Amino acid sequence: MNGHTAGPLLTWATILSVAITAVAGDVLTAGAMRRLGDLDLIRAKSGLMGAIKAVVSSPMFLLGVLCMALSFFTLLLTLSHVDVSLAAPASASLTFIGNAFAAKFFLHENVDRRRWFAAIFVCIGVALLAK
Repeated sequence: MNGHTAGPLLTWATILSVAITAVAGDVLTAGAMRRLGDLDLIRAKSGLMGAIKAVVSSPMFLLGVLCMALSFFTLLLTLSHVDVSLAAPASASLTFIGNAFAAKFFLHENVDRRRWFAAIFVCIGVALLAK
């Protein structure tokens, strides 16, 4: 730490910001790649540059990359105020939980019982870290 400690509100606001932007980035890039389809087929038809152009011309993909960049810089901000022993596992855990919900409700993936139980155990782990 740099000599000062963040209060609980700042701690959890920054950790939650990291997780939210990471989940948004994951969901947006996954959604974009599903819309694009199989990159091997695109590459076979249009070559490597055609596949690259298809990916980087997708607004959804670019927004996902922007969210991932925001997540990274928010993590840097978080680490300047919060101990890494809390910030890293808490943000990763909350991202895991957020990805399960987002996969189910936005990407319409089949999130089975085992994954929900894993998310619950992650929540318990985050609660234990916070104490």
